[in-house]
Order: sequence, then C-alpha cells, then structure tokens
Amino acid sequence: MNYLIYLRTFLDTYRAGSLTRAAQRLSITQPAASAHIAALEEMLGKPLFIRQARGVAPTPAADDLARSVAAHLDGIEATMGAAQARSSHLSGTVHLVGPAEYLSARIAPMLAPLVHEGLRLRIQTGNRERIYAALDESHADLAITASPPDGNVHGFAELGRERLLLVAAREIAERMKARAVTADFLCGLPCIAYDETLPLLRPFFEQAFGKTPDMQAVATAPDLRILIGMTQAGTGWTVLPDYLCAEALAAGQLVELPTTRPGPDNTLYLAWNKTALRHPRVVHVRDFLLRAASG
Repeated sequence: MNYLIYLRTFLDTYRAGSLTRAAQRLSITQPAASAHIAALEEMLGKPLFIRQARGVAPTPAADDLARSVAAHLDGIEATMGAAQARSSHLSGTVHLVGPAEYLSARIAPMLAPLVHEGLRLRIQTGNRERIYAALDESHADLAITASPPDGNVHGFAELGRERLLLVAAREIAERMKARAVTADFLCGLPCIAYDETLPLLRPFFEQAFGKTPDMQAVATAPDLRILIGMTQAGTGWTVLPDYLCAEALAAGQLVELPTTRPGPDNTLYLAWNKTALRHPRVVHVRDFLLRAASG
C-alpha cells in the first residue's frame, strides 16, 4: 500500500508549498519526496503541482485530492500518535510558541509534570506573525494564539478565554468622578499600547464605543507586562487581558475604568502543525495542555 506513503508526502507538500520542507518534515530526502509525487501523479494521470522558482503551487487536481484525503490521513496519524503515547515511554523535544504574557502567566506554571516525565520543552515567544511562521516552517509543534487558525492548514482547539479590560492608575480613574468613560475622554489622555497599530485598544474601542481609536500611543512596548508597570506608574491608560491584570486590580494598583458597554471576550486557541501529530510526544503534550486548561 505504497500509495498511503505517497499521499502523506503529497499532503505535506501541499500544506508546506515546498518539496524540500515536506521532505524535512517526513525525514526523507527531497529526491524521495519527488519520486512519491511523481508516482502519485502517474497513478492519477494528472499533474498535482507546478514547480516554481520558490516551492510548488497546487493544481486544481491537488486541491480536490487534498480535500478528499486530508481529514482521513490526519485522523489516522492522530489516532496512532495517541495510541503510541499511551503505550510507550515518552522522550524527545516538543517546541511550543505563543504570546510571552500568556505563556508566563498560564502555561509555564503547569509544565513541570511534562518535564518530570522525561520530555524536553523548547519555548518560543512572539506576535501573531511569528507564531504562525513558526508553525508553518515547522519550528514549532504547538502554538497558542488569540486569532482563529485556518483549519485547512492547522489543527486547533479552544484553550481558554480572556476579557479585555480598560485600566488605569487610581489618579486617572479619580478624574472620572464615577462617570462612564467615553471615547472622547480617553482620546484626551495619554495611552500606552503594544505597538503603533494599537492592538487590544482597537477591538476594545470597536466593542465598547462602536468606533476606531483615533490617537497615537505615548509609549509602546511589545510585552504587556511592561505596560502593566507603566500603567501602574500613571504613564497613561491601556487595555489588558483580565488574567494579566487581575492581581494588580485586586491590590488596588490598577483600576478598571467603567464603560457603558463591556470590552470584548477573546478566545485563545491551542494550534498544532498537523504533521507533528505523528510524534506521540506532541500528541501527549497537546492533550495534557487541553486537559489542564479545562480543569
């Protein structure tokens, strides 16, 4: 049943857009991967990829074949990986990527049992672009993201939720005199943000005020933990996930500013490179994180 091997090579090539990358994922040589694709094309009587200067592009026949076989092959590999994880001693390295703040506050404290089982963990941090690049280029097996993954490319499951909160130091909150905050009021005060595009602030404004924020941050820092410290010091107001600022709110170091409508809830996802599920250790870590998050 060599065609199953050919289909696996085809699907990896289809998802990676590259024979070289597919061969690396499968731990075979590029000539072997090319031979698998050529054999499958001969069996089907249709070309599956158009060779380009950088990688390959799928033909309509490849699109049809991927839609037909992807779920079945992924299911077989996930089932086998789970069975092996239950019946064998786990070892090796699992690469995890996600936002530094969520990894620090929620994920890192629960990882000790995995290390005690003999697994090695390599953790990377980054923004949305870096997270998905790490998955797509097979630098990460599992990823945590606040944006919905593409189910055609990645497997994923809901990991948790976060509420975005509008917060400031107490002296700023006292200027409100217990009135609901308006967009105009906030635009007249200094704000601090993750970067110049105002992530978190933008969806909060759209949800709470029905408009896009028209302002420039007085300071930016690509780590929300830095923003907490700056906000506590009275630098300005900001928007933070509830899990990250709960302690500062409870201690009175920050105050949630009242708005007529609440900020949005975001879903956090655990996503994985589907080809990584052939490794029992990745299946084990994925299932462990999902169980721990749900508990």
